[in-house]
Amino acid sequence: MQIVVTGANGFVGAALIALLCDAGHDVVALVRRRGAAIACARELLIADDNFASVAVGEPSLGHCDVLVHLAARVHVTRESIADPLEAYRATNVGGALNAVQAAHAAGARRVVFVSSVKALGEREPGRPWREDDHGVPLDPYGVSKYEAEQAILAFGREHSIEVAVVRPPLVYGPGVRANFHTLMRAVDLGIPLPLGSVDARRSMVYVGNLADALRVLATCEGPVGGVYHVTDGNDLTVAGMIRAIALALGRPARLVPVPVSWLRGLGRISGKTAQVDRLASPLRLDGVRLRAELDWVPPWSVAQGLAETARAYKINWTKPTKRTQQ
Repeated sequence: MQIVVTGANGFVGAALIALLCDAGHDVVALVRRRGAAIACARELLIADDNFASVAVGEPSLGHCDVLVHLAARVHVTRESIADPLEAYRATNVGGALNAVQAAHAAGARRVVFVSSVKALGEREPGRPWREDDHGVPLDPYGVSKYEAEQAILAFGREHSIEVAVVRPPLVYGPGVRANFHTLMRAVDLGIPLPLGSVDARRSMVYVGNLADALRVLATCEGPVGGVYHVTDGNDLTVAGMIRAIALALGRPARLVPVPVSWLRGLGRISGKTAQVDRLASPLRLDGVRLRAELDWVPPWSVAQGLAETARAYKINWTKPTKRTQQ
């Protein structure tokens, strides 16, 4: 199959392309810069214009069987623009539709669109989110992802294209950045964490598991369509996740059992109510469709995924400096 991947040299894109190439597929990677991580794919340089040029055939995709759309404007912690929602919409809705239109013109019969748990909301409705639940996103990123889901599903119905929407939770793995990396760093440094009493369970997915699920959805012979949730299938508590990270790093888990009510109070005082609420609230996904309809089972356990993540962290972040070598 000829498969076009956007966001190809990103965290998930590089893992997905490696799997697709190993399976013998012809992969076209849409990139804005060359990258060694996707050497097995044919790179197609594109303009940084939310795929507007690609949508009108400049450059042409050639033939395309499947589009996997990973490119997105992700969370920006400190926005400096007047209208963040419109900035997210421009990339995550408009850009996604441009890419889908280009793939349709190139003959694509299937689109795999990678959304986010944020399209559903910041917390669960008293139970794990199901794949047929309607989203109630709260922040600009989540709103834009939910709107993109609806727009692409509508495009698929109008043009008879299969559309699989994939909602992953927190993605971790070798090279992970942002909050997960910060948490690993804190555990590695032995910093006491006041999260010992946080028993909220959070779904996660190892990058290798997510890439494998995307591979299956992109290449399976039978029909696919609608929303799919992808998780490791083992939802840890926040405290349990920190213990698992510590075990993978070979460090003690320095958890302090501060009551959650105290954490929320500190959050109000420090102006970080939203961050504390997210941390202390459960957010689980019920991902039954991949297992029931496609017999998909995560190839990596949480322990294996964390071990690989820790191994890469140790290589990249604990190298001896020149001073320590002297």
